[in-house]
Order: sequence, then structure tokens, then C-alpha cells
Amino acid sequence: MAKAQREAERLRFEINRHNRLYYVEARPVISDFEFDKMLERLMEIEREHPGLATPDSPSQRVGGEITKVFPVVVHREPMLSLANTYSLGEVEEFCRRVEKLVEAEGGRQPEFVAELKFDGVAVSLLYRDGVLVRGATRGDGTRGDDITANLRTIPTVPLSIAMPGGPLFGTPVGEIEVRGEVFMRTEDFAKLNEARPEEDRFANPRNATAGTLKLQDSGEVARRKMSFVAYFLKGVDDGRTPHLLRLRQLESMGFMTGCNYRLCRDVEQIAAFIGEWSEKRWSLPYETDGVVLKLNDTTLWDRLGATAKSPRWAIAYKYPAQQAKTVLREVVFQVGRLGTITPVAGLEPVHLAGSTVSRSTLHNFDEIERLGVRIGDRVMIEKSGEVIPKVVGVVLDERPPGTRAIEVPDACPECGTPLVRAEGEVSFYCPDEEGCPARKRGRILHFASRNAMDIQNLGESLVAQLVDKGLVDDPGDLYRLEKCRIEGLERMGAKSASNLLDALAESRKRGYDRLLYALGIRHVGRATARELAHAYPSLGALRQAGEEALAAVPDIGPVVAASIREFFTRGWVDGMLAKLEAAGLPMQADGQKALVNGNFEGLSVIFTGGLERHDRQRASELVLERGGRVVTTVSKKTSLVVAGSEAGSKLDKARKLGIRVIDEAEFESML
Repeated sequence: MAKAQREAERLRFEINRHNRLYYVEARPVISDFEFDKMLERLMEIEREHPGLATPDSPSQRVGGEITKVFPVVVHREPMLSLANTYSLGEVEEFCRRVEKLVEAEGGRQPEFVAELKFDGVAVSLLYRDGVLVRGATRGDGTRGDDITANLRTIPTVPLSIAMPGGPLFGTPVGEIEVRGEVFMRTEDFAKLNEARPEEDRFANPRNATAGTLKLQDSGEVARRKMSFVAYFLKGVDDGRTPHLLRLRQLESMGFMTGCNYRLCRDVEQIAAFIGEWSEKRWSLPYETDGVVLKLNDTTLWDRLGATAKSPRWAIAYKYPAQQAKTVLREVVFQVGRLGTITPVAGLEPVHLAGSTVSRSTLHNFDEIERLGVRIGDRVMIEKSGEVIPKVVGVVLDERPPGTRAIEVPDACPECGTPLVRAEGEVSFYCPDEEGCPARKRGRILHFASRNAMDIQNLGESLVAQLVDKGLVDDPGDLYRLEKCRIEGLERMGAKSASNLLDALAESRKRGYDRLLYALGIRHVGRATARELAHAYPSLGALRQAGEEALAAVPDIGPVVAASIREFFTRGWVDGMLAKLEAAGLPMQADGQKALVNGNFEGLSVIFTGGLERHDRQRASELVLERGGRVVTTVSKKTSLVVAGSEAGSKLDKARKLGIRVIDEAEFESML
């Protein structure tokens, strides 16, 4: 027992040290494999000797807790968002405004702390007697969601903190609140996206972080590596501790603060800090989109107060989107799972926003015509959200002689089949869905995607090998794979092969509506698949349904109905469905679940914009559980629109049609 205790203590120390080296100092000294082995050994010891397990052990970060509902938390003090500016002139105005307010309070020349702005999701952590007891999202600023189980999985969220006395900390108190930002390191974001099908990838690290924090399975949250940076401390000698000292206190407690902050005594020093990090930020292992300025004298924060949304003692300067000029050297054509041909620009490599860009999507041939771009042109590119490069314009006065028009290819670049273009559509398509390798790969990746059958460990590289070597022709073949055939593939060993087979076995438990979506029928998204599953609770019944009957199903219509009928007439589909049925996948719906209540009975609901406390899929399930329907298109038949942040054209159309519009808070009250 004593030997096991010594080993457990040593492992905890080493695991915490390597977590800090990886996440905080960005200088890992061991491989992921070696780290995982240490963690597995610690968990093994704690299983054999339960008395050795501690609440703050790294083993507690592995996750596995399933949360059906996130309880609502009322913040003791509002979590306000910062006012943003892209102008140094407005930063100067902010400093003058604060200076006048400070003078009116009888204070001296104000000092500011400049910190890098992390592009993540704001959360609050509550520690009681040094132990983490609650973690919550910002929500609407007044109320957020309790996501403690998910936050405990993040390596840079201390599960316990040291609260020593002394002049630095003052008298220890029973309860401390720490606020900060959850974010994803660039490398971890890239690994997460690499393992996902192309159409199911996150646009940027912030979207990935926001979506992950709302997952109900903390085990999955733990697998998606995230980080936490602290920038606010409440509960330790609050009356007289300047903000700069609070940041140092946070570091002493074991929190990551980013370290790259500076005390600035005038506008010139602030401008120098902003200018210095305009380029230096690209060398960081995470994304930062600006600089936050806070008045250092925290005793004046309450007296300066806040507007309805933002404090008067802080502001965020955001760096403008960066552009670069380069040459469009060539255009290659990618083929999607539905056969859509997407032109991709091959660019002369250029440094932009911290990385070298050599490719950019051109979307479709109508966009090429709109831009007026030609091969050989000098073009301006920009990173949307500082992640995805796109061509935004042509430098016409620098057009060289000899540029060439970008012509639509006659045949599919993957299989050579002549391309087609449906009347009224902007895209060209490869019609050979059975034989085209690109369409096969796309179909399998869609089937395995998160909202479909959610088959972990089945990424682009592996799917390409499976198709190229003839091991898989369609999704049904996935369930016939044998370990001995796949463990010899590139980057696949015995363990990886076992993990894939386990994931395939787990996917058999997904629901019938998920299978309908996973089949990849054109125009059938998640909401449409749910309507089909409700109207035709077995695949046999759906296959027999006529086009007119299908068109009568809510949210279907004649175009989608024709697409469904056409799908089931294809010869290869019969073989695929037979393989899926033989593999034990759900060919019919489970018994209808009892409704939670009838609060949405008879209502057709549409969601638009970003929701704070629910992901879109869970919000839809909540409506279905209460007798309502979820639709994706606004029409006169729509009963209710739930509008979140940055709602766009759907909200405008709903208002024109006089449809009732509610916010997320009212939606929750209706539940």
C-alpha cells in the first residue's frame, strides 16, 4: 500500500508537470503515447486502491459523466461583455474618458493593464475551501449553464488551488471566483478537425470550443483537448489588490494567465503593445484576436460602473482582418459526396495571419464570374475569422498579359465521367455516384460524421485507404471489416484497428432517424430525417411511399420527395441497405417515447442565430419531446421562430410574414 501511494503521488506530480509543459509553456518533452501510459497507470493504481484516489487527481479529468440537462446558474455579479473597437483613435478616447472619470473620483493618473484577448468562450469557476465546486458559462450575463463536469476535464482548470496567507494573498477566504476563457490551441483544433469529415468540420477554434462545452458527454469533452486562461479573481483581498497583482496571484494559484500582459502608463505605451503583438501573436500556439485594456486600480471599478452591456473601466481592441496579395497559379477541381464540383485556387504561397497560404476555395463558377478572376491574376486573399482563406478580389490594374479564363471541366477529374448541370443550379456535378472514388469517399465520411452515425476514428486518410484498396465500396461494407485486414494499413496498428471496430459496434446503437440522415439522400438534413422517421417509422414503409405521399409530409415538398424516390430506385442502394440490415443497424423506429408535456403541440418551430445555453440539436429534441415539429425553412406555416445572436435572413423573413419571434429565455420558459 505504501509503495502504491508513493507511485501514485509521483505519477500525479509528473502528469500535472507535463500538462503544464504542454498547455501553458508550449514545450512538451514527452509524446502523447508516453503521457497516456502514465495516466493509465495512475488510474490502474486508483482502481486497485480506491482509498488513494483524491478529488484533484488528474484521473478525475478523464470524464465519462453524462449530463441530460445543464442546470441554470445565477451569477453573483453579472458577467459583462467588453465593448470592442478596431480603432486606435477610439482606444485613445477610451483612455481620456477613464482619465476624466478617475479625476472626478479624486484619483491620480490612471494606469492600464494590457492583456492579449483570447478568442474563446467565457466561463466562471467557483472554489470553496480551495476545491472546485462549480463551473458555469456566461450565458446572458446574468444566468449561465452549470457545466462543471465538462470544465473538470480541462487540464489548465485546477481542481484544487493553494490558498496560502501572507502579504501577497492577504487572509485566505472560504470562497473564490475565477473567470476566464476556454479556448482550443491551434494544434489541438487541427487534430480535431482532421479526424472529422470535411463537411462536418468546425470553421474555427472558437466554434469548436463553444460546441464542445455544450456536449452532454464529458468523456467526449475530455477527448477534445481544450485550455483555460484566467483573467479575473474575486474573493482574495478585493478591496485593495490592483488588477496586475491579481493576475500574479492567479499564476501563483496554478492558473494560466497567458503571461503576455504589461502595465501601461499612457496611450503611447498601449499603442506600442498593440503594435508589437500585431505580428508576434502569430508565433503563439493559440489564436488571439486583439488586446484587452483594463484599469489597474480595481478600487475604482465599481465606482466607474458599467453600461447595460459593458464595464466602463475596460475595452477590447480587435485586430482587423489581414489581407495579402498573391498570384492565382492554377485551379483544381474537388469532387464532393453528392458529385458537386468545387473549384479550388492554387496560389503562389504567401504569408497571411501567421501561416503560409497556398490554396483557397472559389466556391462555384458563378462566384468566379462575379469576381472576374483569371488564372495568372494578382488577387487579394483574406482569412475569414482568421482561419479560412478566401479570394476577395482581383487587382485589375496589375493584371499581367497572358491570363487565362477558368473553364468548366468537361469531365469529372476523379473518374472521367462527363459532368452535368441541373437547370436552375449554379454547380456542376459528376453523375457517377456508384463508381466515382471521390463520391464513395464522401458518402462514407458523411455516414460516419458526428450528426449521422458518429463513428469515431474514421477520418479522411483512413477512408481513402479503405476505398483505394477495395475494402469498402459503400457504408454497408464498414461493418464487414476484419481486424486483420485493417491493422496493416498506413498509420494503423492493432490498437487503432480495435478502436475502429469498437466505434463501428457503438454506431449500431444510433437511432433510426440518424440512419436516415446518414444515408446521404440529397436534400435530407437532420430535421427532414426526423420528419421522415415520424411519418414512416420503418425503412420498408419509406421505400414503398409514393412521391405524392412524401411531398405531403411536413417540411418535405415535391423537390425533396422526388430526391427520396430517386435515391431508392438506384441499384447499388439495395445492396448497401441489405448489408446495413445484416449488420444490425436500426431499420425502424423504436417505440414512440412518451411526451414530456404538450407545450409545443401543433407548433412548427425554427431556430436561427446562435443559442447560448443549448446546441441546435438538443434544442430541437426539446421541442420534439413536447409535441412540436422542427423545420428548417421559414414559411407561412411556421408557428414560431427562436432567434439567437446574429440571426440573419430567416429572422427578417419571419418578421415580414408576421410570425411570432422569441428569444432563448422565452423559449426556455415555454419548455
